[in-house]
Amino acid sequence: MAEASDDHQVCSHCERAIPSSNIDLHFAHCSRNLEKCRLCGDMVPKKFAEEHFLSTHAPVACSQCSETMERDVLNFHKGENCPQRIVTCEYCEFPLPAIDLLEHQEVCGNRTELCHLCLKYIRLREKSGHESHCNGLVNDIAESSRNTRPPEGAQGRPPPREFSPRRLLVSIAVTGIAVLLGSLFFQRKREQNQVH
Repeated sequence: MAEASDDHQVCSHCERAIPSSNIDLHFAHCSRNLEKCRLCGDMVPKKFAEEHFLSTHAPVACSQCSETMERDVLNFHKGENCPQRIVTCEYCEFPLPAIDLLEHQEVCGNRTELCHLCLKYIRLREKSGHESHCNGLVNDIAESSRNTRPPEGAQGRPPPREFSPRRLLVSIAVTGIAVLLGSLFFQRKREQNQVH
C-alpha cells in the first residue's frame, strides 16, 4: 500500500485513495471481491468479470460491414465509421452507403440546374456560392450554348431542321428500295413454304 497523504492511503489493489483509518478493511474487501480488467483497467466485481468482458470487450462483427471490433465501440462504429452505414447525398438527398458517397457526389454535384435569376446553368456543387453573389444579370461574355438563354418563343422546342431537296430524294429512294426488297423476300419465302 502506497502513501497518498496524512489522512489517506492508496489501495494497492484498486489504486484509489482511501481514508487511512479504513485502508485495512477496504483492502481486505477490495482484493477479495474486485478484480482489475486487463483490457480497460476498470475494477469489476469478480462474479461479473466474465459478463463485463462479454458486454464490453468481446469481439463482435458489425452486421453491416462484418468488421470485427470490441462491443463497446460497435455503436460508435455503426453511427460514425462503418463504410456501409447509410448516409444521404447533400445534392439529391438520396440514401446510399457511405463508401459510395464520394463517387456519387462527384457525379451528382456536376449536374446542373437553371438559376432563375441569371438564367445560367449552374453546377449543384457551386449552387450555394453562386446564389450568394448572383445579381440576376446575364453576362455578355461569350458562353457555351448550354449557358445561354433560349430565344423567345423557342423554349421547349428543338430548332427546326432544314432538309435539302437532294437529301429528301435520297431518303425516299432508300425507303422505296427497302420496301421492294422486303416484299420480294417475303414473296419468295411464301413460295418456298407452298412447295414444301
